[in-house]
Parts: sequence; structure tokens; C-alpha cells
Amino acid sequence: MSASSPALAISLATCNNNPKRLIPSLASDSPLPRLFPNTTVTRTTRLFNSTMRIPKETVSFCLSLFSPTPLSSLVRFRSSFLRRSLLHTKAFPATTGASQLRAAGCSMDEHRETIFGDNLWLHHVACSDGDKKPCIWSSPEGGNNINIGKQIFCNRSLNMKNIVAVGFDMDYTLAQYKPETFESLAYDGTIRKLVYDLGYPQELLEWTFDWKYMVRGLVLDKKRGNILKMDRHKYVKVAYHGFRELSKEDKVGTYGNTLIRDSFDEPDYALIDTLFSLAEAYLFAQLVDFKDNNPGKVPEGADYAHMYKDVRAAVDLCHRDGTLKKMVAKDPKKYINDDTAIVPMLKMLRDSGRSTFLVTNSLWDYTNIVMNFLCRTRTIDGNNTCNFDWLQYFDVVITGSAKPGFFHDDSRANLFEVDLESGMLQNTDDGTPMPQVGEISLRLLPEGQPNGCRVFQGGNVGHLHKLLSIESSSQVLYVGDHIYGDILRSKKVLGWRTMLVVPELEREVELLWELKDMRKQLRLLRNERDHIEDRIHHLKWSLKFEDLNEDNKQQISATLGELEDQRDEKRLSHQQAQRECHQMFHKVWGQLMKTGYQNSRFAHQVERFACLYTSQVSNLSLYSPDKYYRPSEDFMPHEFHILPL
Repeated sequence: MSASSPALAISLATCNNNPKRLIPSLASDSPLPRLFPNTTVTRTTRLFNSTMRIPKETVSFCLSLFSPTPLSSLVRFRSSFLRRSLLHTKAFPATTGASQLRAAGCSMDEHRETIFGDNLWLHHVACSDGDKKPCIWSSPEGGNNINIGKQIFCNRSLNMKNIVAVGFDMDYTLAQYKPETFESLAYDGTIRKLVYDLGYPQELLEWTFDWKYMVRGLVLDKKRGNILKMDRHKYVKVAYHGFRELSKEDKVGTYGNTLIRDSFDEPDYALIDTLFSLAEAYLFAQLVDFKDNNPGKVPEGADYAHMYKDVRAAVDLCHRDGTLKKMVAKDPKKYINDDTAIVPMLKMLRDSGRSTFLVTNSLWDYTNIVMNFLCRTRTIDGNNTCNFDWLQYFDVVITGSAKPGFFHDDSRANLFEVDLESGMLQNTDDGTPMPQVGEISLRLLPEGQPNGCRVFQGGNVGHLHKLLSIESSSQVLYVGDHIYGDILRSKKVLGWRTMLVVPELEREVELLWELKDMRKQLRLLRNERDHIEDRIHHLKWSLKFEDLNEDNKQQISATLGELEDQRDEKRLSHQQAQRECHQMFHKVWGQLMKTGYQNSRFAHQVERFACLYTSQVSNLSLYSPDKYYRPSEDFMPHEFHILPL
């Protein structure tokens, strides 16, 4: 903490005649007496390196949070109306969020209490982000309150005591790829395939990729060349043709004025539900603009849908010829985030008596390279060469699984056992090794294979259940990143319990916390608009149906004009403030889990199919392996203003 910044301390105070309320105050060397001239403050004790004080007299008001740095320095508002409302309203004083607490000098390894009205939020992480050794629940420092960005959120009750096996996807689940490098690599590879294999013009090679532009949950309209963001009711709220925003009239005319609601599903639409798809969505938008501006330069007969088909074909070519995986294998650190908590998490789950398994669509050679990177320096010998030590943390590994088809028990895919050294496949009978023609005895597992873990390729979920002796599908928790490939099928078809990994969630929830008062102001503005509109409707009704004299009519007409001016001013202020809030999450698409005031289509899918969701897989290490996850109470609109939140 800098010497010029007053120390942030937590104080007990009598606030609005309620001695149970808490307010923060400044340290003894701060100008607190000037702010509370009638209050005498005495030092009582030390708590977590902060000063606890009790005022001798009742203070006349209570601050939610007093900080030397105002919210205006954290978030820049272009709307002067909203800025004045946020910083000067009595109902919602200026506050700061988690990152502002850190900026004010609150260490990540200390308890910090941030008070907003009567709601107390404990912001705590057992170990600082800079620690090399990850802190997990089972460590002496574990079991404390968790940073909101690292929390696991619950849609459906899940008692971990009933879970006997925990499974993981690899790509974008255990292995979190860096979008600025990996997605750029995928984009460049796709461009080259379009030019050299599919006949697109050379000038595409000069294009660049903005990896922050696209987000998950979007829908591509293949026929029209549009990119859409919808709410949970499948109403289009944000729409672009290429990179040109569609007007409200265009949106309604295209997607609103139909006798039969569009399903927005394949084959006319493509769903962007995985991080792998962001690069192809961006390239599709570029091609739409390119075709509109240069109709003679695209291959003959290539409409928007055909161009999307070409993009998908180019992406598949990149995967089939190993372009992407060769580059990742050459330098994994450049493309994959190094999460030091993965191995302790796996070890804790296994120590708790649970089986662990890996099911990935990647083949054995690439899987071994990625898992070696994730587990390097944390396995038996700690060297950086590829070995099989990481297998000690799994009971079964299935590569080349071809999800989501893998989740169908009636799939006839053969299950092969993988020879670790050579990568050769051996026939099995539902996992039992089969002798080859001319062999006298069965081949045994390679000597020294860690923990007896067996590695397979192909098969289906029935094979997996047999290998792990699973008696009920509800005993399995599967963690993945793909709504359709990992979560929906395993949930709907099998009844597995599911956890979705949403890396974007960490930043989103922290920003939500920082902007909570801004969002309250938006709700107030919306309520004021409703109130003014109700008064306008009532006055118009009076003019139309009541028997009024001329003086009353003139008076009502004058009042009506004033109210209509107020309504227009409030509407413009509300729309501008809402757009600014929208753009703070993403300059184009806004909040991932919201579309306007409704949950987004992506959020609706998360709620339907994921029992749990969190920002990264290793967040499991911050919780007890026997934890009972319970959802928050559901509220319908008629309950919000009745039940205390």
C-alpha cells in the first residue's frame, strides 16, 4: 500500500440505530474526524492487520464502502447523467469491487470484508496469485472463502459423496489454450487452406485476426451472412451482417415478422458454442464483407452458405493434416496455459477414493504431449521429456473417443487398447485384451505403467462404465467445455452429472461485482420510465373518456407534454447507460450470460444442461471432494419485490 493512500480498515459502527451493521473507516492517520466531526473513535484491537474501531456516538449515515479511489477512476462513463447518478445518489453510494480492493492494497492472501448495505461478501483466496505452490482445499491454508471469479456455481443439487468417478475432457478443459496464440494459429491455418486448396484470392493472406471480437453463444445465419445474439426465448437482440450492425427494423423484418418461429438450428444456422469456433466465425464475417464489396473475387457460385461450408472444410483440413497439433506439440507453453493446480486437484480426488478418467477426441500421441506439459515438474521424475508418469492420476484414458457419439451406449465403435510406446492399437473384447492370430498368450501391459492405468482408443460409454465398474450413471461427474459435445449428450442421454468450464466467466463475474451499483441505477431508470409512462397513459385516458371542462383539458395537456418530455429524456438516458454497461463487458456483444435484461441463449443452455459451472477445471481443488453443492433459490418476477434478496 502506498504511503499516500489511507489504509482501508473495517470498523464496527452503529448505523441507522442498528448496531449489527458494519461500515469501513480509515486508519488512524486518515482524515476520519473531519468526515465525522461528532464521532470519537477509539482503537480496540487488530484484525487481519486492519484496525477495528467502535464509535462512541451514533453516526448519522452509513457508507457501503469507503475507499480513497472512487469508482469513476475504475470505470469511465461517457454518460454524464449516469455518472452523476452513480457518484452522487444517496441510495447507492460509490463503491468498488474485487479488483479495486486489490488496487487499494488488500492482499489476496488476507480476509477482506466488503459491505454493501446489509449484504456481506467475503473476498478471500487461500494463496496469492504469485505463489508457485497452488493452494487446494486439503492443504493447511485451504477451506477458506474463495474469490468470486474462482467459485463453482450450482444449477442443480449435487452431493459429491454420491460421485464415485470424475471424468474430464482435455482440450479447453484440462488444457486451457491461449486464444491470442492458439486461435490465431487456427485462423492463419484456415486462411492458407482457403487460398491454396479451395481457390480463394491471395489477398486473404494479408488479413488479420482479432481474437477478442467473437464470443460463445452466437449463431451464424449461413444463408444471409448474419451473426446473431439471442436471448433465452430465441429473440434476436443483436445482429450483424458481416461487421455491419443491423438496424432494429432490419432485425424485426428478417427474424420477427414470420408466422412460424425459426428454430435457429442446423442446417441453415451454425452454433458457436465452443472456443474452437471463434476463429471460423470471425473469418466468416470477413468473407461476408469481402463478398459484398468484391463480388467478382470470390469463387464462382459461392454464396454465404457456400463460403461457410468452405471455412468449415478448411478448418477440418487443418485438423486432419496435423497443422495445428504439430505447432502446439513443438512449443506447448506458447499455446497452453500452465495451471499448477491440476495435479493437486487430481491427486486430491483420487485420495478421496474416487476413480478419475479422461475422455478426449484427441489421439494418443497429442494427448500424451499435452498432458506431459500440464503435469511436468509435478510428476515422478520432474523432467521435461515426454513420459507416462501423468497416467498415475487416472484409472482409464480414452482417446479418439469421437464425442458426442461416444455417449450413445448403442454405438458400435470398437474399443482398442493403445500401446504406450509405439501407439499401436490392440483389439479388445469390451476392454479385455484379445490374442492375435498365432499368439500363444495375451500381451501384458507395459512393465512399470503408472498405477495400472489403461489407455484406449474409440469405444463407447458402455465400455467405460464396465471398465470403471459404474453401477449407476448418476455416480459419474463429467467436466467439459462444450455444451453439445460434452455436457448436453452426457446429461440428456446418460444422466451423468455435469460441470461446464467457462473460462470467460472469471472476468465476467468480477466485472459484475464492480458494476453492481451501475446495474442498480439501470433498474431505477427503468422503473422511472415505467412510472412516467403509466402517468401518461392515465392522463390520455382522462382526456379521451372523462367529461372535462376546457381549463382542465388545457391543464392536463400541459402536464402531459411535460411528462412526455421527461419520458423521452429518461428513455434516452436509460438506453445510453444500458449501451455503456453492455459495452463494458464486450464492445460488440455485451455480457456473455445476458442479452438485454434476459438471459442469453448461451446462459439458458448452461442453466439447462450443466449441474455446475465454473471458470476453470482446477477450481474443483478449492472445494471439499465431499462437498454438497446446493443451488440458490429460484425467483420468479412476482417474487422479486416481495421476498428479501
